[in-house]
Amino acid sequence: MSSGLIDVHAHLLPDFYVQQATAAGHAHPDGMGGWPSWSLHAHLDLMDRNGIETAMLSMSSPGVHFGDDRAARLLSRRVNEYTAGLARDYPERFGAFASLPLPDVEGSLEEIAFAFDELDADGVALLTHTHGVYLGDQRLEPVFAELDRRRAVVFLHPTSPVCWKQSALGRPRPMVEYIFDTARTVTDMVMAGVLTRHPNIKVIVPHCGGAVPVLADRINEFMSQFLRSQQPPTPDAVQQLCGLYYDMAGTAFPRQVPALLKLVDPDRLLFGSDYCWTPSPLADAHIAAIDAAEPPAVGTTWRSLTTANAKRLFQSTP
Repeated sequence: MSSGLIDVHAHLLPDFYVQQATAAGHAHPDGMGGWPSWSLHAHLDLMDRNGIETAMLSMSSPGVHFGDDRAARLLSRRVNEYTAGLARDYPERFGAFASLPLPDVEGSLEEIAFAFDELDADGVALLTHTHGVYLGDQRLEPVFAELDRRRAVVFLHPTSPVCWKQSALGRPRPMVEYIFDTARTVTDMVMAGVLTRHPNIKVIVPHCGGAVPVLADRINEFMSQFLRSQQPPTPDAVQQLCGLYYDMAGTAFPRQVPALLKLVDPDRLLFGSDYCWTPSPLADAHIAAIDAAEPPAVGTTWRSLTTANAKRLFQSTP
């Protein structure tokens, strides 16, 4: 199998993180049965088997902030140093998205500086919300201003919504709650003007955009009505959504990618495996489905297209 895929949605789970998260009450994270197993060698094996050249490593939900700012700062620093170490030891195989101790703004600004200036991070990973602070929240404005100044890649990742005890109905939250929390925070960013105020950030939305593609016109219509007393936003909601990047992690085919392509051009799509939260057999099957799917243009494959998109994205970042 030809190599070359760049995986923008790949997770690591070092033992020290699992131990601390479990001690904080996350023995069954987001309603899952438990923590998946992860090791460097198992990850490299998955990559080699599926022709993945480089994986951009990030932490998934529940993130690094379990209620105490100081502890979150320490954990984010440890996670980021560990991830940067893998990228340093395997420079052709791994990149790193830094975790931030949000909603602690001061701590997050310190970690942005350390991650980019000392660890050479490739971007940051932000959960859709932390303790109910969604990404359109005015309190996070200094964080987005700094990320915009650095022209940073911002990888979004869903987590359980604040209402999960009522909305999840006892089922694992990654099934549908993740999808709607992604749409919730992206809509919040659009409505709050985060993307228009900070046009230099490069946002990656996971899981084919979650519910965003089928809701885009509805969001646009409500936005025009909700903001009708103000100057109409430029660009409008659909135009803003078209300017984001979207990874193909999860069940991309047969339905999600075709729906996404009704919203964005193919040059906005990126490959994602979601390993290790997606177990190896499912990750293999998802990649096989991508390989079997009809490409969007003659003379391309989904591999060549998403790899070219990823290289263009990261080469444009200082």
